Amino acid sequence: MATLPEGVGLDSTLNYTEKPTNTFLVDWEKKCIVGMDEGLAAMRQAVEIALRVERFMWQIYTSNYGSELDDLPGEEYDYIVGELPRRIEEALSMDQRILSIDDYIFQNNNDGSMTVSFGVETVFGSVPVEVTG
Repeated sequence: MATLPEGVGLDSTLNYTEKPTNTFLVDWEKKCIVGMDEGLAAMRQAVEIALRVERFMWQIYTSNYGSELDDLPGEEYDYIVGELPRRIEEALSMDQRILSIDDYIFQNNNDGSMTVSFGVETVFGSVPVEVTG
């Protein structure tokens, strides 16, 4: 009596099927969903959401998801410049579609805020990102 179906055994190969990256697109100004998309547009939004969600704050997300950026405002400029790339890379490293993060450009604004620009290389292409805080 066979325990496995006919043609299935330990020597069978598994075929990996990549799942689509369909997602709802959010219009952040209107605070509503404006459609669905995939590929680079979905990655752009995935990066934005991962950076907007503060880690450990929302029970809907696992402790591996989100960023830890809320405690940086008010710190010394040199500390932020040294710490921010590590925190951004840590927040985005959970997504296997992200290949690398590079080209950090820091700008100290006159109003006490800082803007950092960087590029996120994904399996779908490059996503330019700018964060101000």
